[in-house]
Amino acid sequence: MHSKTDEMILKTAKEIVVKFIEIRTVTPSTFQDHFQSIYDAVEKTVRKKEKGDMAGSQEK
Repeated sequence: MHSKTDEMILKTAKEIVVKFIEIRTVTPSTFQDHFQSIYDAVEKTVRKKEKGDMAGSQEK
């Protein structure tokens, strides 16, 4: 089962890749390579933020 956060990560990565396709930075033949790296970057950023939020809320 996917969480709302997982869905938002996927949606964000997809929107970024679509934008890159529109400006011809990503092509259909390189989609898979680019999508994975963009997804990983978005996920890393979100997870880091979540971890920081959890640590901050424990300090209160």
